[in-house]
Amino acid sequence: MKRPADQRRDRRPLALALTVAGILLGGLLLARYDDLVGAAKSLRMRGHAEMQRRSELEQRFRQGVVMLHARRFDEAAQAFHRVLQLAPRLPEAHVNMGFSLVGLAQWPAAHDFFATAIELNPEQANAYYGLAVALEGLEDLPGAIGAMRTYIHRSAAEDPYRRKAESAIWEWRARLDQTRQELERPDSGPTRPEREEAPG
Repeated sequence: MKRPADQRRDRRPLALALTVAGILLGGLLLARYDDLVGAAKSLRMRGHAEMQRRSELEQRFRQGVVMLHARRFDEAAQAFHRVLQLAPRLPEAHVNMGFSLVGLAQWPAAHDFFATAIELNPEQANAYYGLAVALEGLEDLPGAIGAMRTYIHRSAAEDPYRRKAESAIWEWRARLDQTRQELERPDSGPTRPEREEAPG
């Protein structure tokens, strides 16, 4: 049985509501799409920036090592300064900066870089070697001996610097013994001036 035309429901308000909802939903989806595209683009840019940072880090690190081996300590320090800007918690960079400063005879600063490397990685054996050299430069031979002993303890048996480290300990002990003997000698103290007799 058919309904008469006047009894049919008017579907125009429903169609209008569905159209408006569709437009709003489409707008939200487009806005979200723009957000997603923007986020993906941002991730790509960050990934690219991170790749550039790593590339520069590797390049500067290699440059610093080459300058160290060439004994061009100022240039090595500049390269490792940049490495530390890019990766401030890289223990190897602190060690190599320390060795650059040893080459420049900047003992306190070298000491600090070696100490920081040890804080970041207590297993960084060459940091103890460098610390010992810096302490010798600071005339702290007992400290130098202790740091070098730690280096020997942590280094591999086939480490090429191990014999040099053992030699350094032997030399520093000999210097300490010599200083101690000089201080213990009765005639090593300051001499008293002889009393002048008053003229007659």
